[in-house]
Amino acid sequence: MTDGPVGPSSPSWRTARNCDGGTCVQVAASGPMILIADSKTSAGLALSYTVEEFREFIIGVKNGDFDDLI
Repeated sequence: MTDGPVGPSSPSWRTARNCDGGTCVQVAASGPMILIADSKTSAGLALSYTVEEFREFIIGVKNGDFDDLI
């Protein structure tokens, strides 16, 4: 995982369909990386993960591994 600014040729960000319009996590593909950003932060910073790291996280979400956090 690394973090850094999103450049002027920013990727196309996606948010969940049920986003409440202000407190959303945004996700985008950028080359071999998956970027994750907070829609409330206008600074343009994003975390980046390899596709495999992101895939493992999604599998964990689907399996309920993080349900105790919410």
